[in-house]
Amino acid sequence: MSASLAPTLIPNLVAMWHGAMENISPHAPPCRYLTPTRWVPMREAAIDFCDRLGAEAHALGWTAAELFAVHPDHGTLRVDYCGALMVSGSKAVAVEPTRIVFDRGSGYRTKQGQVWGIPVWEFAARAR
Repeated sequence: MSASLAPTLIPNLVAMWHGAMENISPHAPPCRYLTPTRWVPMREAAIDFCDRLGAEAHALGWTAAELFAVHPDHGTLRVDYCGALMVSGSKAVAVEPTRIVFDRGSGYRTKQGQVWGIPVWEFAARAR
């Protein structure tokens, strides 16, 4: 079997991120004021990230909060608490030690004094 056909091992944590995102309904945004029009591509981009770049992000030390956080009370209204994947809904093209690269921008984890929110799936669980 050639190396290119060997299965890629996904860390348990990345599988948990993926499962947690899939468990949030695409039809019912988890955060008040987050419209379905914004939520659907955001959710799809986060799942795609887990599939394509999650193992690499995990290896680089990215955390659930740095990727998937929303403000614990105000959800995505407070983007200053949001993780890189909970802002635009754009699919990531690369992951680096300090940033997630998108077609038209980047999400950084090295902002001075950054306070992260809680992972969006925790927010969704509280809203039920």
